Order: sequence, then structure tokens, then C-alpha cells
Amino acid sequence: MTTTIALSNQKGGVAKTTTCLSLGASLSEAGHFVLLVDLDPQASLTLSVGLDPKTLRRTVGDALLGNNSLVSVSRESAIKGLDIVPANHGLVVIEKVLNGRNDFQYRLKNGLDAMENGFYDFVLIDCPPSLGAFTLNALTASDLLIIPVQCEYYAAHTLLYYMKLVKRMRTKTNPHLTYRVLVTMYDRRNKISVAVLDQMQLRLNEVLFKTIIGVDTKLRECPVLGLPITSYAPKTRGAEQYRALAREVLNNDP
Repeated sequence: MTTTIALSNQKGGVAKTTTCLSLGASLSEAGHFVLLVDLDPQASLTLSVGLDPKTLRRTVGDALLGNNSLVSVSRESAIKGLDIVPANHGLVVIEKVLNGRNDFQYRLKNGLDAMENGFYDFVLIDCPPSLGAFTLNALTASDLLIIPVQCEYYAAHTLLYYMKLVKRMRTKTNPHLTYRVLVTMYDRRNKISVAVLDQMQLRLNEVLFKTIIGVDTKLRECPVLGLPITSYAPKTRGAEQYRALAREVLNNDP
């Protein structure tokens, strides 16, 4: 049984792509087979596993258009058990094409359903920082939405927006979609961050991950080498935090 998880936030710079890669690597490190899906035209996740988007002949866009299967466009990463369906900047055009097609929001779900049952234990989808065809596809296909947020004033507005979005998706395309909130880039030296975290723990206890991802310079260095934190700096605090997040996901996985 495959569990599909989307990672999304309308605000950029919240460690969404870092979380997708690091969580995927931590799950594969624990013995699970993981497929990463890059739905962001910026192709940051693709770059983060060491692939050059400009050299790719086939991407997730080909699968969404129905030209290829997801498996046929997937690539192995340097990490055992971690594959990726890559992206490139051509997705900007493909998103416009998809918007004009019937039931466009089901394209990714249909592609995942067509894969051999149990081929992957987890599928992690990196969404673009916008609510367009790709994000709608991800939310329609997913069992769980993880919302990475920083402890800042605007976090409350982001979460309110996503709560309404999840409710709408449940009504229209995915009645089984659930969501969890993940605090990222947390700086305990910042008084505002501490205060916002206190409020989040008080008001969002049921959906807030216990794991908190702190600020870590090693996490910022990982994309340069095309490796996740668990391989680049396996003994760092950041690596241990993402392993803890993976354990939380596994403990709650149906």
C-alpha cells in the first residue's frame, strides 16, 4: 500500500523542497522505497538530487500529458531506494495546457494509480508555491498534506488559507485528504519565533508534528552537492530531526 504525501506552502523559502528531499531520504534510510515527484517549474527538487533540468528529455510534464508513464520518466538518485520524477522549466507551458483539459486535476492520481501496487511505499510530491493545476493535482492524489511553516506572524494566515483549501478539496476531488503542520527553520534565539511556536502548540496540537526542524547551515549546503542531509551530514542535528519526522510519519501511516 502506497502512501502519497504532498508538501505545499504558498509562501516560498519555508524549506518545502528541503523537507521533501530530507524526509524522502530518511524514509529510504529506514528501508522504504520512495518516489519523489517534482511539480515545481523551478525544478529545485530535481537540482537537489544532482540532476540538471536542462539536460532532461522527459519529465513529469510528459506523464501529466499522458505521453509517458510516471515510472518511465523516473530516475534513480544516488540514494538507494530513492527515485525521482524530475521537472524542468517547461512545466510552465504544460500547466497552461492542462488547465484546458477535462478533469485535469486527476492526471497525477491516475498516473500513480497505474503504477504497480506497492511498487513504492511512499510518494512525496514537491508542489510549486502557487495554487495552480500542479498543486491541485498533488492534493487530489495525496493521502496527506504536509504544510511547512516558519514561526512568524504570517504563518497564521497561511494555515487559515490551507485549512479552507483542504476543506474544499475534500468536497470536490479528495474526501480522504488529511493535513499536518511542520515547523521549519526554527530559531530558538528569536523571541517572536518562540512566542509563535507557543501559540501553534496550543491551538494546533492535533495536527502539529512534534518534530521541529531548526535552522541548520548544513541543510542549505546540501543542494550544492545534490545530496540529502542524511548523506551529506548524517550526524548533524538537521539529519536527526528529519529522521525523527520520518518516524512520526511512519507511526501515523495507515
